[in-house]
Amino acid sequence: MREIDKAKALADIVEIRSQIAAGTAFRGYGPVAIAFTALLGLGVAAAQSLWPIVPSPAAFIIEWMATAVVCGTVIRIEMQGRSRRLHSGLADAMINQAIEHFLPATAASFFLPVLFLRFIPDAVWMVPGLWQIFVSVGIFASARTLPRWMVLTGGWYFVTGFGCLLLGSATHALSPWMMGLPFFVGQAMMAAILYHWSGDADGED
Repeated sequence: MREIDKAKALADIVEIRSQIAAGTAFRGYGPVAIAFTALLGLGVAAAQSLWPIVPSPAAFIIEWMATAVVCGTVIRIEMQGRSRRLHSGLADAMINQAIEHFLPATAASFFLPVLFLRFIPDAVWMVPGLWQIFVSVGIFASARTLPRWMVLTGGWYFVTGFGCLLLGSATHALSPWMMGLPFFVGQAMMAAILYHWSGDADGED
């Protein structure tokens, strides 16, 4: 019975931490990592435009997926450090919650391009616009625990995503700038919001 009671107590503690985390503003995202992703996205778009080593839809998708992995890794590293410093005992719960918010959009961003390449390659031109819409969905899913101005970034990606779909429908061409420019502006906007917000928040500690 004692082991059962201990297990139940631990489960209750985890549940309480999860509930507290759900109502706490997440301060793990840092402006430095987000600004880096903005510059990286712009650099990848410029490289694809100037040096199209393998000008194929598969190469386009793979290069941007690799960019997303690098961006996610950089954000995750900074998130870990900031969460440990700013959320202390709630750090793990806050990080898990942040990942859960973005997980459906992240999964769709990976599997849909693979599906297009495998079964409907003529539709690959839609990927940049759909990726931006998925980012928008992830941001809005996290909006409750982010600065209120972050909805502007979510709105930006939503509008540019549909804009890229409309523009791309005319030529069905994959343009690096349709991915790079909206991503650069969106991430720069996010970094600016986080810089202002984290500066205010850190000043209160």
